[in-house]
Amino acid sequence: MPLQLQKPAPQFSTVAVVNKEFKEVSLKSYEGQYVVLFFYPLDFTFVCPTELIAFSDRLADFEKLNCVVLAISCDSQFSHLAWINTPREEGGLGDIKLPLLADKTGKIARDFNVYNEETGIPFRGLFIIDKAQNLRQITVNDLPVGRDVDEVLRLVQAFQFTDTHGEVCPANWKPGSKTLAPTANGIKSYLKTPNGVEENKRTRPEGVEKNLIKKPKV
Repeated sequence: MPLQLQKPAPQFSTVAVVNKEFKEVSLKSYEGQYVVLFFYPLDFTFVCPTELIAFSDRLADFEKLNCVVLAISCDSQFSHLAWINTPREEGGLGDIKLPLLADKTGKIARDFNVYNEETGIPFRGLFIIDKAQNLRQITVNDLPVGRDVDEVLRLVQAFQFTDTHGEVCPANWKPGSKTLAPTANGIKSYLKTPNGVEENKRTRPEGVEKNLIKKPKV
């Protein structure tokens, strides 16, 4: 069955390495939380450790959003553990907080449509799954290019905002910036100001009004 946004994500259960211990992990166990599930090609490679370490370093930011981050490849849990136990100066992951899931048969990668049958490894697929376990975002990178952790975090924040407030997030939205109602009047109101940003005179420092340069009307 093809993947579809707003529909349930494929369920899975597998062994993961969590804090250097083997643990059974299932998607179902994270119901009620947001989940970022990202596939990476292979242990002991080159772009992959930069991604895993970057996500691990920002794990607390995702946890504040009640969001779990899971990394998965078609390596075994034993390979994952060996990579974690390898120092970073030797190409290993070292002390990493991120759970590493094992998909030795490639079934999970196939279910998420990121498995490369020619090479036997997954592409860099990333999936954002909401509290109801529905797919909200799907991206797939070719192997040479890693993911942007800040952008993934922004997307989780954006989807959670829309879940809670019912408004929608425009281009380049970041937490605290303007949103709009998904109506004809909503977009009209948003587009009245440059880049959808309203200037609030009350937030200007005292005296700024006097120093503003008045442009000639042309």
